Amino acid sequence: MEFENFVSVERKDASGKTVQLVVHAHDPRMVLELIPAAGGTDQEGNGVIKRVAVPNSWAGNYSQYARVIARAQAFFRASQEAPTDKAATRRLQH
Repeated sequence: MEFENFVSVERKDASGKTVQLVVHAHDPRMVLELIPAAGGTDQEGNGVIKRVAVPNSWAGNYSQYARVIARAQAFFRASQEAPTDKAATRRLQH
């Protein structure tokens, strides 16, 4: 499965909890906030969708978003399983 249009972002919210976002940077643009699925056998699964942000112009095209959401969840799982090369990542502080 190809994930070239997806980016994983990890940040801390106001309460100090880590928030994990998956961004689809190509049309249809969208952002998913996911949390690991605690009920899965591997304690990760494809992630539980906590929030989805889409532009208003794409809000009614549910079939297209369903495909992208499924790929975003697979990307989330793959990003949780694979170790990340720290030279390839960049953490932004704000």
